[in-house]
Amino acid sequence: MIQFLHDLAESRFLVTGLLAGLLASLACGVIGPYVITRRIVFLSGAIAHMAVGGIGAALFLATMWPGTFGWLRPIHGATLAALAGAVVIGLIHERVAERMDTLIGALWSIGMAVGILLIKYTPGYHTELMSYLFGNIVFVSWVDLRLMLVLDALILGTVLVFHKRFLALCLDEEQAQLQGISLVGTNIALLCVVALTVIVLTQVVGLILVIALLSLPAATAAHHVSRMAPLIAASTGICVVLTTVPRIAVYGTRITPESAIVLAAAGLYLVSVLATRLRGRGC
Repeated sequence: MIQFLHDLAESRFLVTGLLAGLLASLACGVIGPYVITRRIVFLSGAIAHMAVGGIGAALFLATMWPGTFGWLRPIHGATLAALAGAVVIGLIHERVAERMDTLIGALWSIGMAVGILLIKYTPGYHTELMSYLFGNIVFVSWVDLRLMLVLDALILGTVLVFHKRFLALCLDEEQAQLQGISLVGTNIALLCVVALTVIVLTQVVGLILVIALLSLPAATAAHHVSRMAPLIAASTGICVVLTTVPRIAVYGTRITPESAIVLAAAGLYLVSVLATRLRGRGC
């Protein structure tokens, strides 16, 4: 930790990495409780893996037609693909509810397959691809931070507007429908903010590991808090700890901070489960 604090004043990447963790924590802490309450963790995973197809498409277009699509970055493709996946899932969710697991598996696989296929036929070696798949919190640029800040603003703004609708949808669909809430529209809006959160978390843990950070902090907080507002606050606090403490703890070692963050989230969740069970037995 001392070495990290010493180098913090000299390395801008350490500063941007910490800021990226804080911005990701804000998005993750706010959206995670809705994800676990609505029980759409695997839908979030499907959206994340569909984003891989968008990365492949962006790389392919920018390389093959640089004059037209040279401006296109992988993060742009990932964002568009994630949002498209959210809309598709939201539109067909009600019609094929009994086969939702099949739909999730299909979208999960198709997104990855399309991305891998397009990347395979894209000339050159794309070193940035691994950072999108597994995260790269060590090298976060100010451009990435600005994008994360914009996405955070969109996520928080949407939650402020739709919070009551999201909460009604998560707790009781039938009651929400009786109140005149559009289930399809509200579900699509929720999945879209989940998609944006997935993109924000990409820089921290990558698309492959994003499902862990999106669900585990909120699930840990849910063991001790039941109401939504305190749950969001507790989840955000846990996310802040997870994106900073493991990052500092493994600094200067061979352990990657992205894997350390996910393992710390899993470890904290298991400790919370054990503590909850022991407390229940004690009562």
